[in-house]
Amino acid sequence: MNLPQRKHRNLAQGVVEHISGTIRQGTLKPGDKLPTESSLMTQHGVSRTVVREAISHLQAAGYVQTRHGIGTFVIERQQAGLGLDAENILTLRDVLSVLELRIGVETETAGLAAGRRSENQVDELAGALLEMQQAMADGRSAVGADKRFHLLIAQATGNRYFVDILEQLGNAIIPRARLDTPKLEQDKPADFLERVSREHDDIFRAIERRDAEAARAAMRTHLSNSRERLVQAQRRLESSLN
Repeated sequence: MNLPQRKHRNLAQGVVEHISGTIRQGTLKPGDKLPTESSLMTQHGVSRTVVREAISHLQAAGYVQTRHGIGTFVIERQQAGLGLDAENILTLRDVLSVLELRIGVETETAGLAAGRRSENQVDELAGALLEMQQAMADGRSAVGADKRFHLLIAQATGNRYFVDILEQLGNAIIPRARLDTPKLEQDKPADFLERVSREHDDIFRAIERRDAEAARAAMRTHLSNSRERLVQAQRRLESSLN
């Protein structure tokens, strides 16, 4: 007796995942109007009831708003309130705290990404890695490519909550976006960037070959190394003030 309702829920979830995915990827932006109910029915091969149920879920999740007689529009989504305000992450101690959070979260994202990634996502990761390495070689900032690399890994998990956490942190997920990391480490910039590049390459190779455990280990090593380097820098700064 409950099978039709369960089928509707499953079909509606498919529509929800497709639309929310296009919103998260930026294909649909705040202010954009969703296709009509008829268009969504044709596109997904579902009934009007399923489409309306999907729209209801999207409204409840804060993705869209329906204006009666006009249509349904994408709205600026309010974040889940995890208390992650990147603008308050200013000091070396703040960055260390973020790195501790990232070790827990991103170690698992790397493992899940290795098992779930598509070939297209591998290509996107390769592109971000190449962009990062070229920027480093040219002496340009690689922060944007570095951030994109980590976000792509989160996206490859298929779990939007990992993506939400990293997006809330913004540039704070990359320590050198906030701090002069090579200088703090008393290291040659070229040596520092070479190590960072090698660590990212290890993560990419493990995800590429679908080795979940190696991906987790490579990500943990990368973030733990970042944390240890900054811990040593913090100690030097504190000792210089005493």
